[in-house]
Amino acid sequence: MTTAKPSLLPLKGVKVIDFGQYIAGPAVAMILADLGATVIHVDPPGGPLWQSPANATLNRNKMIVTIDLKTPEGLAEALDLVAEADIVVESFRPGVMKRHGLDFAALREERPELIALSIPGFASNDTLRRDWRAFESIIAASSGVFTDMGLNRVLMGVNPSFSPLPLSSAYGTMLAASAVVLALQSRERTGYGDEIEVPLASAVMEGLSYNSIHIQDYPDRYKTQREAEIERRRAEGLPMNVTYEELQEFLDPFYRSYKCKDGRMFYVVCPSHKHHAKRCLKVLGIYDDLVAEGLTEEEDTYLPVSEWTSDVSLGVYPLPKLWADKIAARMKEVFLTRTAKEWERIFGRGKFPGAPQRWLQEWINDDHAETTGLMVEVEDPVFGTMTQPGPMVWLAESGEEMLSPEPRRWVTVAGALQILRRQPTKLPRSRASREKAGWLDGVRILDMCNVIAGPHSASYLSRFGAEVIKIDPAKPNYDCWNTVIFSLSHGRGKRSILADISSKEGREVFEKLVASVDVIVWNAPDRQVTAMGLDVEGLKKLNPDAIFCQLDCFSGVRPGPRTNYLGYDDLVQATTGIMLRFGGGMDTPEEHAHVGTIDVMCGFGAALGIATALYQKLKFGRIGRPRTSLSALSGLAQIPFCYDYERRPLFDEPSGREANGFGPLERFYYTASDRFILLCATEADLPKLNAVDGLEGIADVPAEDRAGFLATAFMGARAEDWTERLVAADIGATVCENIETIRAYNSRPADGTPGTENGSYAFSVYEDHPSGHVITQLDPFAIRPANAAIYAPAPTEKFGASTRAVLRDAGYGDDAIEAMLASGAVSESWSKEYLPS
Repeated sequence: MTTAKPSLLPLKGVKVIDFGQYIAGPAVAMILADLGATVIHVDPPGGPLWQSPANATLNRNKMIVTIDLKTPEGLAEALDLVAEADIVVESFRPGVMKRHGLDFAALREERPELIALSIPGFASNDTLRRDWRAFESIIAASSGVFTDMGLNRVLMGVNPSFSPLPLSSAYGTMLAASAVVLALQSRERTGYGDEIEVPLASAVMEGLSYNSIHIQDYPDRYKTQREAEIERRRAEGLPMNVTYEELQEFLDPFYRSYKCKDGRMFYVVCPSHKHHAKRCLKVLGIYDDLVAEGLTEEEDTYLPVSEWTSDVSLGVYPLPKLWADKIAARMKEVFLTRTAKEWERIFGRGKFPGAPQRWLQEWINDDHAETTGLMVEVEDPVFGTMTQPGPMVWLAESGEEMLSPEPRRWVTVAGALQILRRQPTKLPRSRASREKAGWLDGVRILDMCNVIAGPHSASYLSRFGAEVIKIDPAKPNYDCWNTVIFSLSHGRGKRSILADISSKEGREVFEKLVASVDVIVWNAPDRQVTAMGLDVEGLKKLNPDAIFCQLDCFSGVRPGPRTNYLGYDDLVQATTGIMLRFGGGMDTPEEHAHVGTIDVMCGFGAALGIATALYQKLKFGRIGRPRTSLSALSGLAQIPFCYDYERRPLFDEPSGREANGFGPLERFYYTASDRFILLCATEADLPKLNAVDGLEGIADVPAEDRAGFLATAFMGARAEDWTERLVAADIGATVCENIETIRAYNSRPADGTPGTENGSYAFSVYEDHPSGHVITQLDPFAIRPANAAIYAPAPTEKFGASTRAVLRDAGYGDDAIEAMLASGAVSESWSKEYLPS
């Protein structure tokens, strides 16, 4: 007789009560359950408020009970469950749970170790919106998501643009899950829990922070052809009516799709790395000819463009139009000579990024997705064998356990209580604190990352008190559009050191830093990690107690055929069907317009992995290696439709430029004020709609005629008036706002606070930013604990500004530092200007 191996899942023994409905609340609890927590999900008597097959995914690894919170008996049952919990999750409007008799503040007075998480649509201190019916699309429209869908849609005159991706819930899920586990690991040291609010409107703003930043006097060198064309048309009063075909000629040749021999489009993303574009052109066989025609590579692209020897440099984004057109024309010809699958292998093995455009259905059933565990099979009691997204975050040593999720199962409240009571919670002795402290005070992080996802994870953790050191090469591998512009967001709260770790002295510096930190973060495939000596055995020699967090593009728990392929956010959008859905078809793919759509989500995922590993280290004494990937998070971004089973209905979610919603009761409508509103109602809301002034009679209109009826009716008043009437009737509605307006109305001079007291939206204006530019950017405000401190990270310093200080802290004297600077082993800057002109 063999005995089962004890589980190594990091959250084993953690008990969670999930009152959440729709996506965000259940998704947070799903991730905790995937990581080993015991989760009881609570549904009302009529079942989940959102009827969707996606509930099978959201409730896997959970036990489901039915409780009527509106009855005394139901409230008593709920309180009994909460009394056994470490974590309680809810996702209703502010105050709803308290009105039902579940007052988290009061419960924590009795049990200060409890961690209570609320995920409302809008912030509880947002007096205008907190009581709105905050459906996914309402939050998106109110937060500027639909009216800032990228340069393509602006040029084509498509505004607003609808997308069915539940971005608010996806970002909110990862932020809330990371916050809960950060509080959990802090509880292991202090004995105290916390009460946490994560408004989804604030979460989506954090997810889109790279789209909302404003840089005064933005240098022309960073403006793309599309941006220049938009400025020209606005200046000359010309319409935005570019066709999709015309739009392609405004794209950079290394940042666009090409048609292949088999008719499938192939997306190339290698515009900013000093080697990727060259490798691409060489493999395509056109590099030498282009060089002969005058294509050059500047030795130092961080010089002002006025000091370059030519008007072009390969590996710099964006390219001048003359060269962009010339290179794209050659690339179009070559791509037609092979199939997309052939090009995928060539690009992957050649170590430069590119991927075929695929539909979501293809991705769900893709060999790589299956092999790696990015997609898993679950024997659901309702749908049978069901393919679902795999783990979104895992620890390398226990990830295999996560590839066989238990299907959801229904139990009685008594049965659930019996299971919970078998797992007593063991806590350290409570240690009183005189003042607020951050969940990560005293934790040191070494950030080795580039682009967005990895660096964003470390910057995010700095708001909780972590000390972050950012190490970059002494000479940059990426152009300054990719490094300096992006770092204005993800460089906050860090000290920057530049070192050549391929040199003997630079490697010594690197190893000293590794030995001095608690956590190391790097976005790199396995082959690079091993080469750097940061694999399991290598890291044991350098710092056996360090947690190493790895994130990349295509990894899952197990290795697969594309695990070591390089990639970025855009390639995952192409691989998993996001671009084809947004664009509407194989001949018209479009990137989902926001910069870092999945990148930022993945960054929050890495932070969750780090928090989980810190908890495991404190609880069980095990050193973990957290992992996540852009591909793993794509399942969360598409959770409402990312599943398959026998006889599944068509994959027919709204797609293409003409999409305006899910149907007549949930879509955009034009109004008398030349503005759009978004209506979000259900069949059950028809009596209330019928009572709204101006919509009388809608209840009697046949379903197929409702859109016409409502389109005519909404032209009878201003968007603001309609919103007021509909909200007063408790119907979901909002004006389609834009990010520029939101930023203008919610900005204040930087005051050293994180913005958590300022409602659902908050920006700070840095008049004295280290860059020399006036920078307006989003506050670090989506996580709102009642007890722990949230710090406002310092603005991003210039690359290399802390090289000397970090070296001194590492034990180097001034003479040694000067010698390393002279040899090039370390550097204090990449450029004279912070933001090269």
